[in-house]
Amino acid sequence: MANSKYSYVREFEQDSTLLNDCWIVVRVDGRAFSAFSNRHHFRKPNEPRALSVINSAAVQVMSEFDDIVLAYGHSDEYRYIEHLLYSFPVVFCLKETLNCIIDGNSMFDKFNTSIYTAVKILSCVVSLFTSSYCYYWSTFFPNTPLLSIPSFDARIVLYPTHRAVVDYFSWRHVDCHINNQYNTCFWCLILDGKSNDEAYNWLKGTTKVEKNEYLFTSHKLNYNNLPNIFKKGTTLVKSTTKAVNVDDENCLSYNTFDQLDNLSRREFSEGLGEDLVDKERKIWLEINPSELNELELKVKEKASEHNIFVLHCDIVKDSFWELVSPLISD
Repeated sequence: MANSKYSYVREFEQDSTLLNDCWIVVRVDGRAFSAFSNRHHFRKPNEPRALSVINSAAVQVMSEFDDIVLAYGHSDEYRYIEHLLYSFPVVFCLKETLNCIIDGNSMFDKFNTSIYTAVKILSCVVSLFTSSYCYYWSTFFPNTPLLSIPSFDARIVLYPTHRAVVDYFSWRHVDCHINNQYNTCFWCLILDGKSNDEAYNWLKGTTKVEKNEYLFTSHKLNYNNLPNIFKKGTTLVKSTTKAVNVDDENCLSYNTFDQLDNLSRREFSEGLGEDLVDKERKIWLEINPSELNELELKVKEKASEHNIFVLHCDIVKDSFWELVSPLISD
């Protein structure tokens, strides 16, 4: 279209170039997922198969784009960050903008762009995430066809400092815990015969201690013993310096993350309590550990092919960032 009478139309394009020397965080959220989860009969308060689909989609995004080295997600959210030391939303973090333009292996060089545009980043990440979600659906829901089309929205936030990005991920991590504790207590109340409104009213103003006490006194359910994937979400870390071998206990990188990731160390038996499950109403306050381990293995096998660690650990403490930093540094 260059040098033609029609070239003026390009003047209407908006400039979405991002600032240099800022950390780029891409957040991906499920759109209308309450209706989607109901139609596909997700278990409540957590559906581990759906979380596995989300995590597999996030791994696929990280494997395609070299600049994304850390991601965090819970519920229907994921967030990515590019080259930072170190619901579902999913969060992806990207390298600093200036570094990405210079870096010959940048994801954006693959698209032949000389400028760092928010529109291109968003479209690349959210489109691949959505298609990957559909692609991996049958892996974890082999007997449940997609009855509606899943969709996601995305946004970009720029953070000028390393501390701001760490605090952002810490905020999402804390939000995961708060939401999961609330939802677990809510569905426990529903299981005990309360209506939705009665459960909402009961939860108003309650403290963390009061929620935990209700779970234990009503069903002997210790919140602290719930799987970390529900309480702490999922953190994906791409190692740029060491190969990932999830079976080699002598591997330095494996031992490092073994200190953080203790998902398999559950403290309940294989048998599920009858008072914790209502199959008719799809309420499962406890999930069989063998199912969780089987799902986790599928996700980790895919992730290990791309030097990506799958963790369900505390990312608020400085010790996490100190351990992760050497694994993803250039």
